[in-house]
Amino acid sequence: MSLPLVPPESARQLLAQGALLVDVRAADEFAREHIAGARHLPLAQCSQAMLAGMPAVLVFHCRSGHRTRLHAGLLAAALPPGRAGHVLEGGLDAWKSAGLPVVSDPRQPLELQRQVQLGAGALVLLGAVLGATVSPWWHGLSAFAGCGLVVAGATGFCGLARLLLKAPWNRPA
Repeated sequence: MSLPLVPPESARQLLAQGALLVDVRAADEFAREHIAGARHLPLAQCSQAMLAGMPAVLVFHCRSGHRTRLHAGLLAAALPPGRAGHVLEGGLDAWKSAGLPVVSDPRQPLELQRQVQLGAGALVLLGAVLGATVSPWWHGLSAFAGCGLVVAGATGFCGLARLLLKAPWNRPA
């Protein structure tokens, strides 16, 4: 069983009729930007017990729509009996593209995934530039960052993410 896709305007109409928008992204993603009135419930916590007290119609969304489409079967299985579910087509990005309002807090740090991408990319670039201009030994820095990304992809453990979580800007106030 899967959930039907609804475009942003149709989702807005469902919300006006009493549906609830459920944001399945991580807490750091939600804190930086979300749709006003959306309930934050990370994908891993979506279960019949968690969805039981919610309205009869739920519209699930993530940033681009990919995550919710990929897990539509899991979300459909988590719906309590008598509840209807939909997936916001294109997610938050499509909602914004349609000119619909969002709540943004630029004081929140970038999502951890984006911080890792910036950090790893900076290490690779720095290693390449220093390797070309100072000493070829600096290419080792690029190799180290590349190995870290391979390990993170293969095992799910990202040392850079763990390090970034301890950074002052990622600590709760």
